[in-house]
Amino acid sequence: MVRAHDHTSLSLAASSTALDAERSDRALAAVEQPAQYRTHGTDPLSDVLRTVKLTGALFFLVDASFPWGVEVPRADAFSSIILPGAQHIVSYHVILKGLGWAGIPNVASTWFEAGDVLVLPHGDPYSMLSEPSQPPEFDVEATMDYFRDMAAGRLPFVSKEGGGGEPHSEFVCGFLGCDMQPFNPVLSTLPRLLRIKRSHDGREDLLSRLIDLTLAEARQPRVGGESIRLRLSELVFVEVMRQYLETLPAHETGWLSGLRDPAIGKVLVMLHEQPAYPWTLNELAGRACMSRAALAARFTHVVGHAPMQYLTLWRMQIAARLLADSSMKVATVGHEIGYESEAAFSRAFKKTVGVSPAAWRNGAVGTGRSQERRPAHPGRA
Repeated sequence: MVRAHDHTSLSLAASSTALDAERSDRALAAVEQPAQYRTHGTDPLSDVLRTVKLTGALFFLVDASFPWGVEVPRADAFSSIILPGAQHIVSYHVILKGLGWAGIPNVASTWFEAGDVLVLPHGDPYSMLSEPSQPPEFDVEATMDYFRDMAAGRLPFVSKEGGGGEPHSEFVCGFLGCDMQPFNPVLSTLPRLLRIKRSHDGREDLLSRLIDLTLAEARQPRVGGESIRLRLSELVFVEVMRQYLETLPAHETGWLSGLRDPAIGKVLVMLHEQPAYPWTLNELAGRACMSRAALAARFTHVVGHAPMQYLTLWRMQIAARLLADSSMKVATVGHEIGYESEAAFSRAFKKTVGVSPAAWRNGAVGTGRSQERRPAHPGRA
């Protein structure tokens, strides 16, 4: 028999669960809501990752014995295999054991060791080798075959490679899909090859916990395991970006550095909370307790775009997502991001993105958000 207070507890628990689900739905849908319905306290990093549709594509563990090596082609060569329709693929590798070398064309090879995270945000071809300049065990064609088999579920989560010697190296390989065009402020300011030293400052290491959870899930295969691993791969990448943000030098510039700057971070929060609001440089400066000239100079130096230019770019990214993923009329999309007329929105969209809203929508629906588009104001590489 269930006692009265048990009924009350169950009711409260159910209400709490329903409330949590409602909050989650609101958070995920925030970008598609009119600005006046947005909740306060927007987290710009979460806002960007949600709007550019960060999605897990492939995630596996490599157990490599010396000598080992692999060549990976440009991401657009295998994106249709691991995530059909993705506009862009980001690769990252979490080194759990051992060491090696990573290289991309026209960039000096980078040495890595256990505790490092390598991020390749721009889709470059690259190699990972146990020693620099050694012939790879897997060339580009072999790697493409491997991706086909892994994506089709014909291979185990743990991949054993190499010649059987010592030392052994272990690393998690993650591949994510996202939008890069018309504007992805997170990726646009990252270097071609980013090496991040994981946090070891005595605090609880969330990244290690996420990796351990992923490995535990892989060792005990259950229904839905692949979906869980891909969601975990997204969380791993977000935590990597947070750790990178925490370790950025004070003089570093870029969008992530802007989040850490008290004044610029405040302005970014305001712009992301209410992108449809008719912001002016005067109002932004007043709320940031800065002069117009000081805000414009500092924002441009740190973020890489002037405040109002950044607002336009971000509005167009929201619009591109709505055009691709909804049946909203062009005029309605424009209104959602602050334009009073369809003509004004269409002019701004074409000037910024390079094509009309209708052409973008047709391209997105017909070709999986074609990578041929290029914005008129690209971010810094």
